[in-house]
This record gives sequence, C-alpha cells and structure tokens, in this order.
Amino acid sequence: MSAEKISQRIRYYMEKRDIGIDRLAESTGLDKEFITTMLNENVYPPLGPMIKIARTLGVRLGTFLDDQESTDPYIVRSAERLTKFSVLAEKNKPAALNFFSLGMGKTDRHMEPFFIEVMPESAARKTLSSHEGEEWIAVLKGSIEVIYGKETYILEEGDSVYYNSVVPHYVSARGGEKAQIHAVVYIPE
Repeated sequence: MSAEKISQRIRYYMEKRDIGIDRLAESTGLDKEFITTMLNENVYPPLGPMIKIARTLGVRLGTFLDDQESTDPYIVRSAERLTKFSVLAEKNKPAALNFFSLGMGKTDRHMEPFFIEVMPESAARKTLSSHEGEEWIAVLKGSIEVIYGKETYILEEGDSVYYNSVVPHYVSARGGEKAQIHAVVYIPE
C-alpha cells in the first residue's frame, strides 16, 4: 500500500465524517503540521499516530492498509511480502522502520500482524508514542531496545515482549545493525 493511497483513504474518511485537519489534530492530540505534511506529502505516519487517526475517524487501522478481500485462511508467503510502508527517522532521512503487513488481505481481522525491519536509524529518534490496545513483539534477528514507560529492555533473537500500548513506548535497533521482528498489534473496537 503506497503512502499516497493511505493519505487518500484518510482524506476520504475525513470528508465522509466532516472532520477537518484542525478537528483531527485536536481529537488525536497530533500536531496540525504533522497531519498536513502526512496528507499533502504522502508521508507514512508511524503506527501510533495512524491508530489515533483511525480511532478518531471511526475505522479500524486495516481500513487504511487493505488492498483486497480474502477468505480464510489468509496466507502470506515470505516471498510475497512486497507491500510495505516505511516510517522515517526524520523528514528526508532514511527509514527507521519498514513495516510489511501480514494481514492486509484479511478484511475481518481484529489484529494487525507485521514483519518489521528495524533499521539502525531508529536508535536516533526514540520518540515515545501510545495508543489503545496491546502489542506483542518477537525478535527474529538482531537486537532491539524497547522503551516502555520509564524502563528500558533489551531483547535478543528469540525473545519476545507483550505490553499494553497505552503506556508510552518505542522500539529501536541496537548495535548499529538492522533487526527483524514480528509484531502483532491489537486495537479494541
């Protein structure tokens, strides 16, 4: 799913719900300039802000990511993980996180599963975010740092963490190397 398509879908639901940028910023707690940049420059928002936008617009996160419908079971082969969106460390800088949705074809899902490449650039940002729901992460390759509230945890290959995502959190790569994780995000209806 391209950033442009996500921006188009967000704009569509903003118009449908008669919610302007000012109201969206107020309801989500996001900066108006951030929302304007995201919509006008087709920039992928990080997962936390995208969840807040989905909540405010009364849709599930998958509404912005879905490209197709499927039947059960929905299978994603490793070689078919082509659709990705990247979260930039900073504007005009390399990506900090590359998300590959593992459920975007399953339209009746309640969880958002991802394969994520956590790039070394993620270590520079460390801006905590929060949203309703829960998250589960398993480290497949490399080492990651999870900031959760005021605590910091180091996870190595094979380790996992499950947490309430209302607590401010951030995930980054450690040691200057790219890490790979599986993450599942649950957002209550």
